[in-house]
Amino acid sequence: MTTDFWSPVRLSIEIAIVSGILVIILGIIAGRFMARAKFRGKVLVETLFLLPLVLPPTVVGFFLIVLFGKNSPFGQLIEWLFNQSIMFTWWAAVLASAIVAFPLMYQSSKTGFEAIDIDIEGAARVDGANEFKLFLFVSIPLALKSLVTGGILSVARALGEFGATLMFAGNIPGKTQTTPTAIYMAIDTGNMQMAWLWVVSIVGISFIMLIVSQLVKS
Repeated sequence: MTTDFWSPVRLSIEIAIVSGILVIILGIIAGRFMARAKFRGKVLVETLFLLPLVLPPTVVGFFLIVLFGKNSPFGQLIEWLFNQSIMFTWWAAVLASAIVAFPLMYQSSKTGFEAIDIDIEGAARVDGANEFKLFLFVSIPLALKSLVTGGILSVARALGEFGATLMFAGNIPGKTQTTPTAIYMAIDTGNMQMAWLWVVSIVGISFIMLIVSQLVKS
């Protein structure tokens, strides 16, 4: 029972951390670029970035299957490179979680960078800072609260991802069975004791993460 309980919890934490790292890096880069960039079609690009936030997770899972399934060009390329399809693997769960969590990090990152006084960045350029140093030592520290908040919310969202993960990564115990999918299966089979244990664990982890997020913002 101990092994049965901890396996989905451990997988959920691992997947949430890895997908969170990917989302934080990509979200900071995209947020910084979109906060300052002006180009035709910007609204369309931003809408695409935010779309996974409002789409049903099953729709996200459907698109992932279409894009990375065995019959797709991307799926065939991955299978040729790694001699294995990405579907129903640990990395499929990471990809699904990262996509649904990305909008939260992107929006927080963009908001944080937009709040920075342009004159401060201009003064840093006058003092000789190149764009990389400006980004690393000026922009990121000034937007840090928003970045940390976005990172925590993204990891929490990845931790609770269910629909897209179930469709794209499946529900393989010890491999892709995360806590949300384990809860679903436990309820489906009438194992309410295990369902309650997993529910309490994920509520507790999410509660702690949200408290930290609120403390960072205050």
